[in-house]
Amino acid sequence: MLARGGLYNRVFIATSDPITMTAQLISGTRLSQQLREEVAHRAAALTARGNQPGLAVILVGEDPASQVYVRNKVKACADAGFHSLLEKYDASLPEADLLARIDALNNDPAIHGILVQMPLPKHIDPTKVIDAISTVKDVDGFSVQSAGELMAGLPGFRPCTPFGCMKMIESTGVPIKGKHAVVIGRSNTVGKPMAILLLQANATVTICHSSTPDLAYHTRQADIVVAAVGKRNTLTADMVKPGAIVIDVGMNRDDDGKLCGDVDFNGVSDVAGWITPVPGGVGPMTITMLLVNTLESAERN
Repeated sequence: MLARGGLYNRVFIATSDPITMTAQLISGTRLSQQLREEVAHRAAALTARGNQPGLAVILVGEDPASQVYVRNKVKACADAGFHSLLEKYDASLPEADLLARIDALNNDPAIHGILVQMPLPKHIDPTKVIDAISTVKDVDGFSVQSAGELMAGLPGFRPCTPFGCMKMIESTGVPIKGKHAVVIGRSNTVGKPMAILLLQANATVTICHSSTPDLAYHTRQADIVVAAVGKRNTLTADMVKPGAIVIDVGMNRDDDGKLCGDVDFNGVSDVAGWITPVPGGVGPMTITMLLVNTLESAERN
């Protein structure tokens, strides 16, 4: 698969700033730029052969955050030389009409990936919608079948955020094999697939969550920590093993309204070996891996 070979496993993007921190910064912005250059190059080669990668993005309703996310995805497609199809619908769109449109896109040879932006209006079942997307076009990797393929170690699309996290960990140059990894969070979109990907890379994995009695006990033993719970300061300096790799998936706001993650960045930076910032960390990588998955779908086609 494209994302498991070539450039994707050879990019080293961790940088250090000894004045402000001990940890090396894993820049998702810089890593994603390098990966997108390779994506654009391969997309151009496919387009020259008459098979331009195509992504359909469906937005139902007027959620402000969703509109921003969709706009960024469409722009990323254009920058990479992809064909993108953006379809916006009123929040009152019947579920049956959405499912019918997905079925039509499943049968459109110019579309290699289908993404339905979440959240959906309450009258639409998101599981039914996701599972309506053809597995060969499920570039978000969220369907039950895609999850099963991931669990079984079969080829398929990996959910974009944990897929991007893996590339950031690999960018440090530290072998994952034999390391102890702790994943904080057990969501279907990040926590669970993150744990599986780390297992497939031969790490020993512990999953922690809201019912874990002593989170710090586990994180202090971890060589790799992935925080994905959506709560500020979930991981603080006293909870981190010196030299650990810390990946912050969280997206929160601090007291001043500024974007921050689940990790106490300033404190943990003095202890960890590598750390991702928020913003500029996992976020850019999520969209980049969406492009990677769509490109792979087009190459298979």
